[in-house]
Amino acid sequence: MQYCTMRLFTTIAFLGTALAASCRNHTLWLCGDSTMAPGGGHNGTEGWGQYLHYSFDSHIRVNNSAYAGRSARTFTREGRFDRIYEQATAGDWVVIQFGHNDAGIPANDTKYRTDCPGMGSETCPVTYNNQTEIVQTYVTYLRNATSHFLSLGARVILTSPTPTNPFTSSGVFSWKPTIYAYYSWYIASSLGGPAKGVYYVDHSDYAAQAVRLLGAESANKNYPMDNTHLSPHYADLFAQAFVLGLKCGTAPLQGAVVNATARIEGDVLGTCLRVNETLPV
Repeated sequence: MQYCTMRLFTTIAFLGTALAASCRNHTLWLCGDSTMAPGGGHNGTEGWGQYLHYSFDSHIRVNNSAYAGRSARTFTREGRFDRIYEQATAGDWVVIQFGHNDAGIPANDTKYRTDCPGMGSETCPVTYNNQTEIVQTYVTYLRNATSHFLSLGARVILTSPTPTNPFTSSGVFSWKPTIYAYYSWYIASSLGGPAKGVYYVDHSDYAAQAVRLLGAESANKNYPMDNTHLSPHYADLFAQAFVLGLKCGTAPLQGAVVNATARIEGDVLGTCLRVNETLPV
């Protein structure tokens, strides 16, 4: 009954409808790259999205639609956002996380996946498949996708990219979020934040905190293919780090997490970070 009440309250507050009052099942859709995707980057790696369903109660189904090698641009161009939109319903949740394949100059990119530099309406015309492609910015791609899902009555969580190995070859912890962490926060904020049903979770800082606590030896072992892709153990760890960030934040989805915040915090994942106290979303 408490969960039903919470869903009714948040739906009225953020969506203006009582569709969720019945507590019927909803889907949590995951959009991202290999660090989130089934099978990770292959070669024995795994994406953190594969372990996320263990943290939620039976009211939430997790659909991991992330795909290796994708960026905000290619996820858009290939219609992957559109296919989720066609299946999603009001009350669903969408998590969007990119950034590993988005950097660079489109004119020099032989994989045709980098976004146009900037954080506004900048465009970069290129030739792709013998046709002109108007490449847009990361901010534009994710803002458009987020707005599309919000118009459906779904709610969206934008996250910072998963961290690359934050330990140097000499075993020193060195971590600084990428520009895509700021972009994701900026998109959530510019679209109205929680009042409009869009949230930000600083996944990169929460995952980096967990890696720091486990130490350099653990990190070097669990980034087995390179410094980006995750072992199954770290994929599970990063899923838990996302859940801690969710529980420490403002998204009502935290109410569907099976564990209390106090049971998640500790020597492995660390504690709630100040980012959730200082950022408006």
